[in-house]
Amino acid sequence: MEDKFIFVVGNSRSGTTMTARILGKNKEVFTFNEIHFWGEIWSKSDENKVITEKEAIKLASYLLFIQRVGYYFKKNFDNRFENDAKMIVDSISNKDLTMIDVYRAFLFFETKKNGKRIPCEQTPRNLFYIEEILKFFPNAKIVNLVRDPRDVLLSQKNKWKRKFYGEEYMPLKEMIRVRANYHPVVISRLWNSSVRIAKANDSKDFFKTFKFECILNNPESFLKDLCNFTGIGYSKDMLNVPKIGSSLKKDNEQELGIDKNSASNWKKGGLNSTEVFLCQKICGKLMQDYGYKIDFSIKPNFLLLFYYYVSLPVKLGFSFLLNLDRMKSIAENIRKRL
Repeated sequence: MEDKFIFVVGNSRSGTTMTARILGKNKEVFTFNEIHFWGEIWSKSDENKVITEKEAIKLASYLLFIQRVGYYFKKNFDNRFENDAKMIVDSISNKDLTMIDVYRAFLFFETKKNGKRIPCEQTPRNLFYIEEILKFFPNAKIVNLVRDPRDVLLSQKNKWKRKFYGEEYMPLKEMIRVRANYHPVVISRLWNSSVRIAKANDSKDFFKTFKFECILNNPESFLKDLCNFTGIGYSKDMLNVPKIGSSLKKDNEQELGIDKNSASNWKKGGLNSTEVFLCQKICGKLMQDYGYKIDFSIKPNFLLLFYYYVSLPVKLGFSFLLNLDRMKSIAENIRKRL
């Protein structure tokens, strides 16, 4: 039987976590937390690099720590999972160990430990590493999510509030980082970069894009398409996921299902007219390609427009400094997002 892998990717705040949770409800699929392997732990320069057994065990320990303890706590990494890490490394048949070997073995070890067969990795920015993923995981199915960029903008603007809506464990530094990351021009350009990659791969067998709004409008139809694409069994119960993770309201873990009220939130307020104008100006062509209607009646406040463009270099610089520990190769990360 061929090894199966599922990668859920897309622009951040586009429904990737919800989709990954749905997949994780399948009896065969184990959904991981965001691992941030591609681009942060591994870069292109590591492709043919052979590592020692000691380095392999440390990497496996780190991956287990991220999965079991949490990405926010990576600075507190210790060797509490070293025994399992040794088992992971011992399971690798290749004599010349690579980081990819350890990553693959980790995915299968943790999946099997949880009684499942198919690993599902859900770090959104893996979208920028499709070429590398397919090289090392040729049987992978890549599920991509696209959402109205104005709703992405609104969600990103309020992401720092997650600490008060359900992620009490979010460190102060992370709150500052996500606030610094927000700028309507930057978020809009990142949406463009993600969608361009999606358009370039949409016709390929291994890749399928789902619109967030279509999931909300017809969840059962989406689920059937998702199961058919990934080759897993269909069960309506997979839609019974907790309504958590919103940047606009508190989590409610007792309430299950798909929140149909999450579409077009930008129309309800939260963005000023200049933010919407900039988003539509930057993303307009690709928005229309995906069926998102532009509101041409929205006009900018010219003082705010001036402020956003003047503040852009400062915002970029501050954000860059706060994201340094998330980039294995600065040049590679920037190049892949341009």
